Amino acid sequence: MNSRARTTTARPVTTDDARWMDVALRLGRRALGTTAENPNVGCVIVKDGRLVGAGWTQPGGRPHAETEALAMAGDKARGATAYVTLEPCAHHGKTGPCAEALVAAGIARVVTAIEDPDLRVSGGGHAILSRAGVACESGLGAEQARRDMAGFLTRIQKNRPQVILKMAFSADGKIAAAAGKRTAISGAEARSYVHLLRAQSNAILVGMGTVMADDPELTCRLPGLEGRSPQPFVLSRQASLPPASHLARRGAEVLRGSLRQVLEGLSLRGINRLMVEGGARVARSFLEAGLVDEFHLIRAPLTLGPDGVDGLDGLSLDQALQPFQPIRQEKLGSDLLTVYEARP
Repeated sequence: MNSRARTTTARPVTTDDARWMDVALRLGRRALGTTAENPNVGCVIVKDGRLVGAGWTQPGGRPHAETEALAMAGDKARGATAYVTLEPCAHHGKTGPCAEALVAAGIARVVTAIEDPDLRVSGGGHAILSRAGVACESGLGAEQARRDMAGFLTRIQKNRPQVILKMAFSADGKIAAAAGKRTAISGAEARSYVHLLRAQSNAILVGMGTVMADDPELTCRLPGLEGRSPQPFVLSRQASLPPASHLARRGAEVLRGSLRQVLEGLSLRGINRLMVEGGARVARSFLEAGLVDEFHLIRAPLTLGPDGVDGLDGLSLDQALQPFQPIRQEKLGSDLLTVYEARP
């Protein structure tokens, strides 16, 4: 831990503390994919056991969660406790430091889930609070916060976006009935899940083979979330997209170079969460390079037979899953979703 970031632990964590941090975490997840290069933070302000302020990072990354919660709390913030999923910022940008805003509002105690690895903060927010006499505690809900903000943390620590691979397989491991043939693998519930995942991503990437075979739109078509479609990219050595394709009309950009070069370039654009939707060769390339952080695998009950397109271009699923551990599983209609996370 950075020496500036040492926080007081004057009181034990209570059931109420855990409950309010859970609320803050759920608020932060509302902002997934909408905060540009900024983290998706949640904040609640509690006084005398009652919630008086709540907020999450707004679209584009500002206002910050603390600013939103303080505006709602008003004078009730004085003497209250703030639960924040990430250490309050300490640097001057387009807005002043959130740590200073919490002090000015008279917040008595701040409970954070994790410290901010951004070198502009990195313990500085906690230091501002501590110097002002605000009791600071950190670590409550840390595991969930790291998972929720993995996009931001990966970009800051690894100079690349978090890579979220989504694949839908038939029961016999195929992604299409035949090469170049567009095939519906999963059902309506699974498709809705995929659209939500798109809404929670800053950008989405496919290979040129997928463009030629499926002519995808790669938009979010959930009612009310249509405006949260991710920025589309295509991985290819070719110079341009077919002019009549959906992605060409959406202004998708063709990316060239090694996967690491591509990811570093996207990181420089402030992209935290990149969703990769295939096809088979692109998925295999990311998996073999060790560049997949989450693998969302949908298994459908239909069988496509020997003429079907192999899901991972010859790489066995068992081999592909070796570096991962399952973290969630649920039924989506007749399909089964399993979410895998790369092991540390």
